[in-house]
Amino acid sequence: MKMQWNKLLSSKRLGSSECLGDGIRTEYYRDYDRIVFSASFRRLARKTQVHPLSFNDHIHNRLTHSIEVSSVGRSLGLAVGLAIKDKLPTDITAVDFASIIQAACVAHDIGNPPFGHAGEYAIRQWFTENENLLNSTLTIAEQNDLKYFEGNAQGLRIVTQLEGHYKDGGLRLTYATLGALIKYPWKSDNKLASEKEKFNVFQSEVDIYSKISEELGLIKLDDERYSRHPLAYLMEAADDICYKILDIEDALELDLLRIEDVIPIFKKLSNAAEFNEINDIGSEFSSRKRIVAYRAKVIDNLIREVVAIFEHNYNDIMEGKFEGDLISKVTGDCQVGIQEIKEMTTDKIFSYRRKIELEVGSYSSIESILSAFITAINQKIDNIATFKSKRILDLMQDDLPSGESTTPYEYYMAITDFVSGMTDNYATFIAKQINGNAK
Repeated sequence: MKMQWNKLLSSKRLGSSECLGDGIRTEYYRDYDRIVFSASFRRLARKTQVHPLSFNDHIHNRLTHSIEVSSVGRSLGLAVGLAIKDKLPTDITAVDFASIIQAACVAHDIGNPPFGHAGEYAIRQWFTENENLLNSTLTIAEQNDLKYFEGNAQGLRIVTQLEGHYKDGGLRLTYATLGALIKYPWKSDNKLASEKEKFNVFQSEVDIYSKISEELGLIKLDDERYSRHPLAYLMEAADDICYKILDIEDALELDLLRIEDVIPIFKKLSNAAEFNEINDIGSEFSSRKRIVAYRAKVIDNLIREVVAIFEHNYNDIMEGKFEGDLISKVTGDCQVGIQEIKEMTTDKIFSYRRKIELEVGSYSSIESILSAFITAINQKIDNIATFKSKRILDLMQDDLPSGESTTPYEYYMAITDFVSGMTDNYATFIAKQINGNAK
């Protein structure tokens, strides 16, 4: 059984029966616009990509990373759409692929907390170490949503429920874009969540996930899990290409690496003729200009590699049988180059002393914030709120649920919404306020 493109590219919107095309923008372009104009996307400008609170304005943050990923995703979508055009219905074009993947890519990190992955780990660790503070009414699955907090699942929650349509339904994106956004199509209590330490669905979005999967005609793999949307593989590949290459560019900017260390790796990842063209004239230019030229050739070549891998594995992808990610299937020099980048980032970038120091500090900030807010919400739940706890919760303003039927789980999720939505700067400020260290 194969998935069908006319279902996979559904332009219907979650939470709405209307198609609001204005004759200028397609439904998928409207998705992109809604994401870009959202407050959650805007806050990515002050969230860490790799290097927290960097003083160097050339270093990537989550917003610049997301924009670059969307650019690569658009190119991948266009190239794949053209490569498989004979397999597509006549009313579906390569531009549709490109615009859906571009929209999914620009939203792929929208749920990431402050301080990058360190912030994600800090949230998980706090809830794991303070499990005794959680209300006894929570199910194991609901506890797992907190103890294994995941930025990807938070992203789905943001675009489907939290961000700002004037009615219910979050951003009301098309089903096609939502499908392409879901990289890990399982819940926190699924065994795959433990094995991969990744998942895309909180308990609060289980029904939404099922609705998306059924609308798109995704293949049901078991009682709880559907196959990935084929375009989700391309969204993931765009992210993989960008962070592998652009982490290196940032490291060069911070003098953690020398260009002489990087050029041999980029040679393996490039088309030989294109690489030599740059290499022959490279000595005339600064290191910054040279690395930009090399980077462009590397990305072009990796796009070609990914397109070929998608084509080669097309039937398995469409039948929900393809396992792993596309970039891991590259062969030859490209495979060697990607492994060398992985080793280099581990040895030279992730062990950078200032990065480690700031990440240690970020743990303290997240711990302080969660301790204060969870204590305050527990007092509210138990009807013993103090003046301090009321003032702490007042910081959440409209983000705090107000209904009498609100469950403890819904309160805890609202707090993780609030904390994970903070920028690096705001989280640092609030932690100082809580600890009485504000200036």
